[in-house]
Amino acid sequence: MALSVYERDDILAMEKRYRAAFVNSLSGFKSANLLGTSDSNRQTNLCIVSSAFHLGANPALMGVIIRPDTVPRDTLENIRETGVYTLNHVQKEMVVAAHQTSARYPHGVSEFEQVGLTPLWRERINAPYVQEAAIRLGLILREEHTMAINGTHLLVGEIIEAHVPDSCISHDGFVDIEQAGTVALSGLDSYHCTDRVGRLSYAKPDSMPEWLD
Repeated sequence: MALSVYERDDILAMEKRYRAAFVNSLSGFKSANLLGTSDSNRQTNLCIVSSAFHLGANPALMGVIIRPDTVPRDTLENIRETGVYTLNHVQKEMVVAAHQTSARYPHGVSEFEQVGLTPLWRERINAPYVQEAAIRLGLILREEHTMAINGTHLLVGEIIEAHVPDSCISHDGFVDIEQAGTVALSGLDSYHCTDRVGRLSYAKPDSMPEWLD
C-alpha cells in the first residue's frame, strides 16, 4: 500500500471542500447522532452530528461541538433558549433521513417533517426525541465554551434521561450499541455497520487482558 505524507502546508493548500473531507476522515469512526431541539414554542429542529463524546460518568456528561454562529444556527439558539436537547442514535434504516437533516432548510422549517422522522415528547424536557431511534438521550446544558482557535462551540450537557432497550444492557452496565442497531460515521458522509472484535477485561500492569466474550 503506497503511503503519502501530508504536512501542514499541504493540508492548508487543499481546496476547501477537499480539505474538509480529508481532515474529517482522519479521526476514524465517529458516533452518528441526531440532535433534537425546539424553541420555547415547540418549533422543532433536527440535525445530524458526529461530534458527540463522553466527558464523565459522575455526573453523566457528554460534549458536542457546534459550528461557529457566524451564520444563524437554529440548533444553538434553541439550546441557549431552552437549556435542553436530545441525542438520538442513528440506525441503518434511518441513515438517509438522518443525513438529509444536514441540508440547509429555511428558519422555521422542521427537519422532522422534511425527512419523515417522528418527534417524541417527554414531560421532563422541552426538546423532541426521535421516535425511530433505539437509544435516546435527554440532556440539560451545563456549560458552553467558545473555542478561540476556530470559533466552534463546545456544549457540555448532563444526561437526565436515557432510553435504552433492556436487551442491550449487559449485567455489568455495558450497553451493546451494535445490538441496538447503532451505525458509525466516518468523514462527512460515509455510514458504517460495525462488526465487534470483542470485549477485553480491565487492563492491569502485571497481566495481559483476557477476552470477555
